[in-house]
Amino acid sequence: MRRIGARLAGGAVALAGPRATALPVIRHWVAEGLARDAEQRRLFPWLAVAFGGGILVYFAATDGAPSLAAPLVAAALALAPIPLLGARPAALAAVLAVAAAFLGFAAAAWRVSEVAAPVLPRTTIGPLIGTVEALDEREVGARLLIRVESFAGLAPEARPARVRVSFRKTPTPLPGDVVAATARLLPPPEAARPGGYDFARDAYFQGIGAVGSLVGAVTIRAPTEPPPLRLRLAATLDAARNGLTRRIAEAAGGQAGAVAAALVTGKRGLIGPATNDALRAAGIYHVVSISGLHMVLAAGVVFWLVRALLALVPHCALLWPIKKIAAGFAMVGVTAYCAFSGWDIAAERSLIMTLIMLGAILVDRPALSMRNLALAALIALAREPEGLLGPSFQMSFGAVAGLIACARLIDGRLFVRHGAGRLGRLVGSGLSAVTGTLATTLVAQVATAPFATYHFQTIQPFGLVGNALTLPLVSLVVMPSAVIGILAYPFALDRPIWWLMGQAVGGMLAVSHWIAGFERAIVVVPAFGTAALFLLTAGLLLATLPASRLRWLAVPPILLGLVVAARPDRYDLYVDRQGAGAAVRGPDGRLAALGSPSGFVLEQWLKADGDGRGAGALIVRSGSGRCDRLGCTARLPDGRAVALVRDRRAFPEDCARAAVLITGLVAPPSCTGPLVIDRRVLAAQGAVALRSDGESFVARHARADGRAVPWRPRSEHGPGSPQPVTAPSAEARASDDGATTPPETDASGGDLAPGNAPAEPLQ
Repeated sequence: MRRIGARLAGGAVALAGPRATALPVIRHWVAEGLARDAEQRRLFPWLAVAFGGGILVYFAATDGAPSLAAPLVAAALALAPIPLLGARPAALAAVLAVAAAFLGFAAAAWRVSEVAAPVLPRTTIGPLIGTVEALDEREVGARLLIRVESFAGLAPEARPARVRVSFRKTPTPLPGDVVAATARLLPPPEAARPGGYDFARDAYFQGIGAVGSLVGAVTIRAPTEPPPLRLRLAATLDAARNGLTRRIAEAAGGQAGAVAAALVTGKRGLIGPATNDALRAAGIYHVVSISGLHMVLAAGVVFWLVRALLALVPHCALLWPIKKIAAGFAMVGVTAYCAFSGWDIAAERSLIMTLIMLGAILVDRPALSMRNLALAALIALAREPEGLLGPSFQMSFGAVAGLIACARLIDGRLFVRHGAGRLGRLVGSGLSAVTGTLATTLVAQVATAPFATYHFQTIQPFGLVGNALTLPLVSLVVMPSAVIGILAYPFALDRPIWWLMGQAVGGMLAVSHWIAGFERAIVVVPAFGTAALFLLTAGLLLATLPASRLRWLAVPPILLGLVVAARPDRYDLYVDRQGAGAAVRGPDGRLAALGSPSGFVLEQWLKADGDGRGAGALIVRSGSGRCDRLGCTARLPDGRAVALVRDRRAFPEDCARAAVLITGLVAPPSCTGPLVIDRRVLAAQGAVALRSDGESFVARHARADGRAVPWRPRSEHGPGSPQPVTAPSAEARASDDGATTPPETDASGGDLAPGNAPAEPLQ
């Protein structure tokens, strides 16, 4: 890569002469920048970008299951002419990028085939037998991850391998128990709105083929045969995590204990909704998600303790490489912590990054560099390509890239004066620490803002204050207490440490609730599309990866991305994927609920519209004047009627007067007047969003591309973007043999909401 940049610079110098025009000058400027980036080893990270580009092509464009051999052969063919391109550095760079993109495509194809497992096609109630693999205790009941042995008489090729179910009764089964119960399972839900978060995709890569709840009594059975070693280890580890979670929560007490336990074990089920909201408002929810912050602090505490202890022994300090020894212990310690905390995707990604940083110390390399970050990204993406689509990967790597790029601006050395007295050094160190914390938080927030806003449609204006006030507690008290408490736990000497940790967490929660009380502590912004996200991401890459003046190339895509994001698509009508409810824009310009959409779905619609109201205040009950036993009605801003039909008896009247008819049933063939969104349309298209366009409507639906992907069946409608919606023909509606039965609705209520929501921002 260094040779490529140097040759580009040398070849372009001759072009900048007296007769130079604008194009040669630009080429010379770019070549100089590439040469400097090559010297700083800043060209290698672009291979990770190309690798990610291949992954994006796979997930965005493939229709069906591509051959794994095809991208591998293409990558080999792309690399074949490298020996012949020594004198053509630009061509060499292009060849490497193309090969990396094909390898990224291959990694995604391999991952999809590796995790392939049956997905339940429809809602099913039946007897379930399986082994509890993991258990998350809640304030009431628990949520179980069960490895299925049998369910409802389904054949092995049609039976989900793993299911996630809620269980509201206590006591609950324990990890490792073989349970038998009646279960109501449904397919993992798809996006609640077009362009929204697709839980079905994430569930597929976790091997979860159905979600739902256990009904009635649960019995514990003796296993018919010894479970696999991997399952026994997972259950044993999860039981240990639950035991420590309860111990920490009891020792610290209250919500401070629940948060302290989550900080150590990653189990967040005991944290109440009010506490979650306060942490989000303060912009510090990432603290309770096992992520980069935890890995770095855990590794840092182990590194510092080992190095300090070895430094106390003169023989070790003088003759041993104590820094490398401490790095080795830190690598072992942080790996063990990742395993104990559940080894989820975000934690594993952060572990890879931390191990590479510590490994750089062992080989006498800079621990924090863009090259190491790119290597961590390549390893993480090769293992879990689907992570590229989620907020965890995007925010964690975006934040670290921003911090590396701005390292010289945020190190706080401005206040350190050489030759100053003790008081001057103390004041300078304090100012440096405060400035460094504020600058670090600001850079991380700016770098992660495009991804956080795209996925969650929220901005925390006071996040800088929240992080500045709480991170010192986390760094100096909470995480050191966590490490010491874990070390003391086997000796049963840990309770005082958890109490101390709880006091520090209590202070953190006090700050969070204080900030949550500010007006507009959480600002909801309308959802923008992938075009704006692509432009903002390109701007972030151009602003952080180059070390030269090529960073100025980031300005155009960032400005254009902000313009596109500021003009989002806003829809007048949202329809859920089951036809049970909708949201209609009223005369006041705001959405109002129609029917019975779930609170989670309604919250997604409101956020997408930039509406910060709570979902509960919008739900309309039967007998309110807008809804009765037969259905609901509402009017669009232009006065046209929208009808939601629950009972077949409402079809004659609503088909005659409504402009849009929504139903979870199948509309009769005679209903030809309105635009009909019935069960057949929703089964083929998923959730629908409509925008009034004069006398017609423009719509988008969750399955707009019509592609065949493993986590959902192929749409009967062709691919498309926003387009006029047409109802199925009368003949098609008449041919449906299930016209008398509405689709099942989600009866598990709020228990599914935490799983449907995207993971919290992880840094």
